Amino acid sequence: MSAIDDLPPLRDVIRRHDLAAKKSLGQNFLLDLNLTSRIARAAGPLDGATVIEIGPGPGGLTRALLASGARRVIAIERDERALGALEEIAAHYPGRLDIVCADALEFDPRPMLGDSKARIVANLPYNIATPLLIGWLCAEPWPPWYEMMVLMFQREVAQRIVAREDDDAYGRLAVLSNWRCETGMLFDIAPSAFVPPPKVTSTVVRLTPRAAPEPCDRAALEQVAATAFGQRRKMLRQSLKSLGVDPARLAAAAGVDPTRRAETVPISGFVAMANELADIRNHKNTS
Repeated sequence: MSAIDDLPPLRDVIRRHDLAAKKSLGQNFLLDLNLTSRIARAAGPLDGATVIEIGPGPGGLTRALLASGARRVIAIERDERALGALEEIAAHYPGRLDIVCADALEFDPRPMLGDSKARIVANLPYNIATPLLIGWLCAEPWPPWYEMMVLMFQREVAQRIVAREDDDAYGRLAVLSNWRCETGMLFDIAPSAFVPPPKVTSTVVRLTPRAAPEPCDRAALEQVAATAFGQRRKMLRQSLKSLGVDPARLAAAAGVDPTRRAETVPISGFVAMANELADIRNHKNTS
């Protein structure tokens, strides 16, 4: 028995279903149900909530979400080997677990949600964690179809998500994340908690969508940030040249000196530069 339900211990589940973690799928299974329960609690009271989970594997976090009261969990799992273990959980919680065998990078859960919003709670496979997050941050329209994300990343990626100007980890991902969401690192999980143990510490991050981010052309913001941080050691007057407009004009719109480097510019500055870039392009297209 486990601490949260009367289903078998996860190690037994893994053995019975031959679920040795696959490196090619970025799998590291979290077997400590006290830790999976802590992740579930980080998503707030779950009574009545619909939760999207990516990469449930043998179902440790799935069980914690259901035991914590989630009305419905939609578990998206690419690895067909895990489906039998998840079906056992579904039988234990009738009508509350929907299992979708799909690649999370290609699957759109919105048709399953109707008019309700979901929370995304997941121990993300390391190899697709950042692309998944960027996809969710780029959701349109905004506010998005989810009301919160509680996600586990490698600590290095977590630092890149929550960083602010003048932080070593500050970059394109931080600009996009913090423009659209309130972000914060919650707690670390040591490698020893996983099977197999990864070579890095993991960190749980919470992202809460802002109801009204600063108005901005998202595509322009992504381009300005990617261009500026692509040559982060260069001054803006050099790094932004490839955008095809006068870098000084973009810097002036943000109220920053063009001799500054990208890592010193706050998110509001990138928003201002992106809006100026979009205005210049729109003017060219209409003239």
